Amino acid sequence: MAVTRTLPTASSAFSQQIDRIIKSHSLRGSEALCKLLCYLAKQSLENPEAPLKEYQIATEVFGRNDFDPQSDSSIRVQAGRLRVKLAEYYATEGANDSIVVKVPKGSYHLLFETRPIASNQQPLPSREEPLPAAAEAGVPARWRVAGTALTLSLVISLVALVVVLWGHKRADASIASIHDVQPPTGPLADFWRPFTQATEQPWVIYSNAAFVGRPETGMRYYNARQDGKATLYDHYTGVGEVLAIHSLDEVFSGLGRHLRVKRGSLFTLDDARNTNLIFIGSPSENLSLLDIPGTEEFVFQRAASGARKGDLEIANKHPKSGEEESYLASPSNAPLVEDYAVIGFVPGVTPDRFVMILAGTTTFGTEAAVEFASQPESVQKILAQIPASSSRMKPFEALVHVKIARGVPIESELVGLRLR
Repeated sequence: MAVTRTLPTASSAFSQQIDRIIKSHSLRGSEALCKLLCYLAKQSLENPEAPLKEYQIATEVFGRNDFDPQSDSSIRVQAGRLRVKLAEYYATEGANDSIVVKVPKGSYHLLFETRPIASNQQPLPSREEPLPAAAEAGVPARWRVAGTALTLSLVISLVALVVVLWGHKRADASIASIHDVQPPTGPLADFWRPFTQATEQPWVIYSNAAFVGRPETGMRYYNARQDGKATLYDHYTGVGEVLAIHSLDEVFSGLGRHLRVKRGSLFTLDDARNTNLIFIGSPSENLSLLDIPGTEEFVFQRAASGARKGDLEIANKHPKSGEEESYLASPSNAPLVEDYAVIGFVPGVTPDRFVMILAGTTTFGTEAAVEFASQPESVQKILAQIPASSSRMKPFEALVHVKIARGVPIESELVGLRLR
């Protein structure tokens, strides 16, 4: 279904701003979020006094006539993703826009805020525009472009992470009061119960790979063989990881619980002994995964031979009929249109602890793995293959195929599942 580009609203300026955001790089390829933004804008401008309910949004935007807001957090998750995308837009392309659009916590009515623009202020270059020729004259062009892209990605990640943490602090207290009376039910509640029933809040450990070099002179992954004395930088993470954290935070808020977030380089074995863990990102970047029991059926490793030798792959240790022995993302010299990801629920380092691993071979695969584990319909596909138990969900490993368009995961499919 095509996204409607024109809104019959009471304010042409606000309407034009919505249209500008929809056509931006930040929302390009996110049809569901475009539809949601159009609908929220139309309702907010035409019926500002009428309350906007989750059931109304679910049925009129996504055609979910069976939607139950008490057990299904998918609308809150989508609203959270829209908040992050808006933050990304205003950190880059919309940095100089005179109208700022926000989705406030606890409401689905949009806020339109105007801000003055200085007459001598120049628009920021978009992510596809090169730097001016005079900039950084002594630095090779390819390094300048790569440095600019990396810096912009970092800014986007930091802004999005601030949105996540701020939203986490302002979680809707009414949700918790509802769950105090009636525990949440449904696929998401069943899937995440080992983590929501524990006394301690789970730790979310996200990847932050080690780099050497600087954005303005060229950066690359740390190589222990040749970079033993180089200065390490471990404060970068992928955009997919940041969006994944936000999606998880929305899910747990809908289930009446909260999360604690820590980057992988700060992980300790005491964390593994004292609480349940959720790892975001593969062992190639989330190195802390190497210190604890991980997946055994779908394993991240470097391809040992063939045309893709050295590339990160997911090795299928015991292929079934119709399955491959190895799964890789699109080659680095071609557009990224597919990836593979693992969703693994495995025992922790002690009998009473559990670990959830959500990781792709790229940052977009990681984002897709978390989205898969955040949607009732996709989670149900996993639960359907796990024998019913009166106590806890059985450990498993699932392999997911991800389709990507313009840096956005648009479709995910369950490829295989193994019980532990």
